[in-house]
Amino acid sequence: MDRGSWSGSESPGDDMERLSDSGGDKTMDGDPEGVWSPDIEQSFQEALAIYPPCGRRKIILSDEGKMYGRNELIARYIKLRTGKTRTRKQVSSHIQVLARRKSREFQSKLKDQNAKDKALQSISSMSSAQIVSATAIHSKLLPGLVRSSFPSNAQLWQGMIPGGHIKPFSQQAYVVQTVGTNTISGYEAPTAAQTHREPAWQGRSIGTTKLRLVEFSSFLETQRDQEAYNKHLFVNISQSSLSYSDPMLECVDIRQIYDKFPEKKGGLKELFAKGPQNAFYLIKFWADLTYNVQDDPAAFYGVSSQYESSENMTITCSTKVCSFGKQVVEKVETEYARFENGRFIYRISRSPMCEYMINFIHKLKHLPEKYMMNSVLENFTILLVRHLVNVL
Repeated sequence: MDRGSWSGSESPGDDMERLSDSGGDKTMDGDPEGVWSPDIEQSFQEALAIYPPCGRRKIILSDEGKMYGRNELIARYIKLRTGKTRTRKQVSSHIQVLARRKSREFQSKLKDQNAKDKALQSISSMSSAQIVSATAIHSKLLPGLVRSSFPSNAQLWQGMIPGGHIKPFSQQAYVVQTVGTNTISGYEAPTAAQTHREPAWQGRSIGTTKLRLVEFSSFLETQRDQEAYNKHLFVNISQSSLSYSDPMLECVDIRQIYDKFPEKKGGLKELFAKGPQNAFYLIKFWADLTYNVQDDPAAFYGVSSQYESSENMTITCSTKVCSFGKQVVEKVETEYARFENGRFIYRISRSPMCEYMINFIHKLKHLPEKYMMNSVLENFTILLVRHLVNVL
């Protein structure tokens, strides 16, 4: 593998300073734009994507020991993001209004009566929360643009990390968003009749018919003694054991995340326009920052990933770290295929993490308030681009 080097200059301290400018605790009395002003509506939409519909179940935040319903968590999120108070009942009413509006909009777009009847049947089986939730409306009714690998129910959220629970605001878990894209021919979702003719991973994991992500991990490694090492995983995504019983990935509107990535040449918007559009994935995951390591010059921060394909290709891997929608550093690596067990395997092992990212993690852990950590991470993204070249 050809090792790349990181290029960029901005300091992660700039991100923390930007965050401090957005503080302040406002009340509804100081909100001249009404109950659902643009900033509140944006936070409301973000919260819908973060918290899946959970019916009458309650969610426990481990750092507080309190139980919350989904609408309470959305109201809490709005307060943390905007400083403005919205009640659980206001959130519930807003969801119902939007659900009725979305149902009418969708029905008006259907011309065929049979399609309209089927859509009405689907809508009638959904709650207002499911209709309003972006992932629910796209996965059940509309063709989506970007496939999301973020599970939409509480049971799956809890299974993302061993012993994990829904902890959007706990100190032990933070949300990090990344988008991965491959400039390759994507797949079309299999029909019901084709479901068991295709591999189980198709439609259920990150990948296309040309290239599939098998595993991705980000870690910290420290030496305990001459022969022993301690390894802490910040993130570990494994797609090695999927079955037909696993849920299909959902779809989200890519326009909702354009502002999280650079708009200049080579940015997400330009890449998506070039396509193929069904080779783009939005990945949201928990990052485990529960480690205590003193400054150790021998500590190694790294990233490893593995892909597989049925074709012999050369992969160029671009990793762009973005903060507040702007690129701060980029690394480009080249990986060649190894033929193993009838498949071509591509491994990027122990690729050094950039200095910016290491400093970012250190500074993040020292922020005084949890909502500050979450706010910073909501504006932190990574754009992964995989360019493929066939080997003749």
